[in-house]
Amino acid sequence: MGYGFGGGFGGGNMQALMRQAQKMQEDMKRIRQEIDETEYTSSVGGGMVEVTCFGNRTVKAVRIKKEVVDPDDVEMLEDLVVSAFNDCMAKITADETSKLPNIGM
Repeated sequence: MGYGFGGGFGGGNMQALMRQAQKMQEDMKRIRQEIDETEYTSSVGGGMVEVTCFGNRTVKAVRIKKEVVDPDDVEMLEDLVVSAFNDCMAKITADETSKLPNIGM
């Protein structure tokens, strides 16, 4: 008494799906690597503070102009650095969202 599955659940169609899934996985890996290696730069305070990060969220550089360094107002400088860093992270996230497929994330 056979159940008529014929060729093991679609045979060629299953292989085509597997190839398609593998290609998608390879494409995602390539895109992820491209993003990880891309430099993202954010500048705040009229260019007084600049942060450069790679897409893998490692910091490459922080540049601070002398004019913004005020020993009597360290909080402002700290806020500018935080703002530049957060903007850089937002740029990375936006790039990921636009380039990587949203698969259960």
